[in-house]
Amino acid sequence: MMDSQFSFDGPRERGLVLVATPIGNLEDISTRALRVLGEADVILAEDTRRTRQLLAHFQISGSRLVSYHEHNRIQREPDVLDWLKEGKLVALVTDAGMPGISDPGADLVRLARNAGVPVTVVPGPSAALAALVISGLPTDRFVFLGFLPRSGRAREEEIARLAGYPETIILYEAPHRVIRTVRDLAQVLGNRRAAAVRELTKRYEQVVRGTLGELIGWLEGEEPKGEWVLIVEGAVSASNEHRIFGEGESSGEDDMNQWCEEVTRQVAQGVSVRDAIRETARRHRLSRRALYQAYLKRAEGNG
Repeated sequence: MMDSQFSFDGPRERGLVLVATPIGNLEDISTRALRVLGEADVILAEDTRRTRQLLAHFQISGSRLVSYHEHNRIQREPDVLDWLKEGKLVALVTDAGMPGISDPGADLVRLARNAGVPVTVVPGPSAALAALVISGLPTDRFVFLGFLPRSGRAREEEIARLAGYPETIILYEAPHRVIRTVRDLAQVLGNRRAAAVRELTKRYEQVVRGTLGELIGWLEGEEPKGEWVLIVEGAVSASNEHRIFGEGESSGEDDMNQWCEEVTRQVAQGVSVRDAIRETARRHRLSRRALYQAYLKRAEGNG
């Protein structure tokens, strides 16, 4: 007998349904997503050619396929609202992943809500979250920025704001701009830990981990094809010292001991404690206060 707290049965979808589709591997689509796409009166797709291939692969037919993207959404939205008010089931998909993330689906959700139309979601793959969890960077707090402005003051100001974020940063980037973006990030944020991820769940899935400087060197030697997700370490400060000590990680204490030993070596060579703390904290992007406290505690223990 099935546990009543875990059931596959749920209310039937009505109105606008955001349907997540695979970001690469077609096996990632859910049975619920397939059912909704098959039952939908209208499927709104960012690229109808790509969605048509998906539907054909799973032998789904009968639903009306209509384009809906950034360049035609203003003209298309009155028709979509009419269909929803008529009681039609309208499914919204993006090229890959979760619709409504860095695409005009978010505007359509707002319009549907304002019109009193039911809005539901069929959750599933997301490139941003998939890249985050395999990046090796902290996942307890993160901020998703989507695509940075392409140029000008807006881009400069956005990157400058990132410098103060303590959260892990998630960005999307196009292949022809990814090297420039990593360079810009390194120039403003410093040589933080980062990961560059592409072709998630596909045959040539690639995850490159290192510092921003190391990523620049790697990208310059590659042809950066495919859409990229960039994961960048957040700012380390006294307010998030748990990252410095590696809270919840067995390697955190070992790392701090190593940094304290680095300070000790510099002091033995005639460098003042203050300068040694400052230089070590700068090199490893640490909180000077946290490093100093750890150094004093270690010195007292050795005394």
